[in-house]
Amino acid sequence: MDKLKMQSENLVDENIEKIEKLFPNCVTEGKDENGKIFKAVDFDLLKQELSKVVVDGNDERYTLNWAGKKQSILTANSPINATLRPCKEESVGKDGTNGGFDSENLYIEGDNLDVLKLLRETYLNKIKMIYIDPPYNTGNDFVYNDDFATSSDEYLQNSKSYDEEGNRMVQNLESNGRFHSDWLSMMYPRLKLARDLLTDDGVIFISIGEQEVDNLKKIATEIFGANNFIETYIWESTFRPDNSSPILRRNAEYVICLAKKSSLLTKFIGEIKEKEGLPSLTKASMKESVLTFPENVVKTYLKDGVYIKGVRDSYELLDDVIVKSGIITNKFRLKGHMIWGQEYLLNEIKNGTEIIIKSESFVPYTKKQGDSIMSPTKIIPNHIVGDILSANTEFAKLFDSKVFSYPKPVTLIKYLINYLDKQDGIILDFFSGSATTAHAVMQLNAEDGGNRKFIMVQLPEKCDEKSEAYKAGYKNICEIGKERIRRAGKKILEEKAHKDTKEKTDPLIQTLFDGNLSRDEKELNAQKAQNILDDKIEKNDLDIGFRVLKLDSSNMKDVYYTPSETLQANLLDMVSNIKEDRSPEDLLFQVILDMGVMLSSEIKTLDIKGKKVFNVNDGNLVCCFDENLTDEVVTEIAKLEPLYAVFRDSSMSSDSVSVNFDQIFATYSPSTTRKVL
Repeated sequence: MDKLKMQSENLVDENIEKIEKLFPNCVTEGKDENGKIFKAVDFDLLKQELSKVVVDGNDERYTLNWAGKKQSILTANSPINATLRPCKEESVGKDGTNGGFDSENLYIEGDNLDVLKLLRETYLNKIKMIYIDPPYNTGNDFVYNDDFATSSDEYLQNSKSYDEEGNRMVQNLESNGRFHSDWLSMMYPRLKLARDLLTDDGVIFISIGEQEVDNLKKIATEIFGANNFIETYIWESTFRPDNSSPILRRNAEYVICLAKKSSLLTKFIGEIKEKEGLPSLTKASMKESVLTFPENVVKTYLKDGVYIKGVRDSYELLDDVIVKSGIITNKFRLKGHMIWGQEYLLNEIKNGTEIIIKSESFVPYTKKQGDSIMSPTKIIPNHIVGDILSANTEFAKLFDSKVFSYPKPVTLIKYLINYLDKQDGIILDFFSGSATTAHAVMQLNAEDGGNRKFIMVQLPEKCDEKSEAYKAGYKNICEIGKERIRRAGKKILEEKAHKDTKEKTDPLIQTLFDGNLSRDEKELNAQKAQNILDDKIEKNDLDIGFRVLKLDSSNMKDVYYTPSETLQANLLDMVSNIKEDRSPEDLLFQVILDMGVMLSSEIKTLDIKGKKVFNVNDGNLVCCFDENLTDEVVTEIAKLEPLYAVFRDSSMSSDSVSVNFDQIFATYSPSTTRKVL
């Protein structure tokens, strides 16, 4: 059986393979200090392959460079030995019950760079939209303290995502000589990985302030390609800007938008308005043309009768017209300076656009049916999207005290999500903060019946002991975010249930004010109304839950990755290559990541002959990590006919079971791919 690699991908190796396919002459071999052969790129030769002239030295070119850029690229490409451990007790079920683990939404705690690396293989080209609100780099904000050269031992030491001071984030003061460089080095690898996760028609929105908007646009267009830049939208972040400066009242922030492949985007939806009629089909600057109008289509305010052809103000009627009951019953032609062509006219009529002749001037007017979809404007409309104060109000409706500063308004994220002409897909926010994005996704699903799913990623930054959040019992930002999703989900579900049942309950509630009913009858009707509401909540199909996963070091000991470096004296400590404090569920989720299975997959736990067996996605993946497996257990697992089956390397009860293993699967499920850890 093949052994699982149990670590994130090495993107350098993947990129070298891609180059080798295009330019095999540019890939060579080398040896490391241990004599192991590895592939490497001859960059001088590659430069020549990509140039039409002889390459000699470094040419000047347009580029954004900073101290640490090459290191940040190396950071994005380097693999890590880490995993995501499930935390059922902090999770919420699809229906809002605590401890449930059936939701398809994810809340992941940990450094977002490491989490993005772990998600990359499974969620490659699967994320429909990304929204992030990273630190703005004002001189007071914090940046992630990425350790670009972390060894395995150091990583294990810092596996809880904290440094020696208990925090993986450091304040990036303007006095720091690398003020912009540190921020760019923090953002670059994260955006590089984020691009890989997007679907080909996916988009990313990044909120940013004045300080780094220009630099952010430069690195984002470098990563995504300048042709995939969509727009820098302007959001009016405060409707009451500060008046202390005599020069400028700053009242806006920015949202940068880029696509994975802009050529695949068909439309963005900004606003939906009721269609309005055009003044007429006349425009003096257009050349004169003739339009033919079909019979029994054109409406008119003219009286019944026959109208003789001839010149009519700016139009010439080329045929006699018969009007009956407000309809022109015959086909006729008009000559004039038309803004529409014949094909466009017929297509508009087919789509329900009304053509109206108001008077004997025979000027044709139009009236379109239904709603008009408007593409977004550069300035985000403030009658749709609120400001920081409205965001604080939204937050205050959920929490009694101000436990989070400067949340983004739910209306902003909803507005951006609505750009997409689909009501499903996965939405990722890897600077999740107070989890506004999760709130917006659930709210939109409740409003339009959508089936969007969210993935929130947030480092468990500690709350200051003097803060309102700490006083309210929240030790870190993740605790605030998870509690917000719980409260928002419950509130959204109740509001949706009230709205859906209003028509049924209103008559019962009205009887409470009927003086002819007895007190007992009123109480009975009130109870009936409540029962209808409770039933609607119970039968809810809206997913208001989330699975909690926490970043940690690998479940596997170092011997799993570097067996040749294990000393003979330590062999007794390495009887098992799995860490002693890890559960079967921990192993399952690392295998899920390694196998490229969605973290939101349905998981069923089976008992087979007293052994715990996990069945993921109805047989897509079956795992058993118990010891002492017998022929009977292996047989029952094989009878499930899974696509993949994973076991511990030392799980068989005897040598005979190991010998029979392949034969059992060959008999009951020969197509199953078997792997061990």
